[in-house]
Amino acid sequence: MQHHNSIRRDSTAWRYQVWISFGIAISLCAIGLAWLPGQDLDRAFMVMGYVFCLSTAFALAKFVRDNQGSRPADTPMWRLVVWGGFALAMALTGWGLWRMEIQPVWKAYLLVCWLFLISTVFTLAKMLRDQHEADLLEARLQGRREAAAGTSAASE
Repeated sequence: MQHHNSIRRDSTAWRYQVWISFGIAISLCAIGLAWLPGQDLDRAFMVMGYVFCLSTAFALAKFVRDNQGSRPADTPMWRLVVWGGFALAMALTGWGLWRMEIQPVWKAYLLVCWLFLISTVFTLAKMLRDQHEADLLEARLQGRREAAAGTSAASE
């Protein structure tokens, strides 16, 4: 009895869209921060805040995906670190943006770029994880096919 197993994969167009969106978000943030008026210390703080948000968003996406289902994969302390780090990164970056003495139009630009960056990070992390899981499933299925073919050949 032959079963047809299909592995769900994202389309090439979707993968390009996700990578292009992420690249645009990074570029818009970099451009906004590079030409940000004001103090150099404020600019440095915002760069660190954006990088902190970026890394904690990837960590949070991985954490949530790893802990799907009935059996958690991580410890409660790691849950606190991941969620606390993301909340702290978002809060500190928001606070830094709010307290900066720049025109409201600059604040609005940086806020929209920052939120665009965070949303694209979660989308990119999901797409990469889906691709990894599909690759693993495909490798397992290929191994089963080879094992079944080896068993059939040995019994003949």
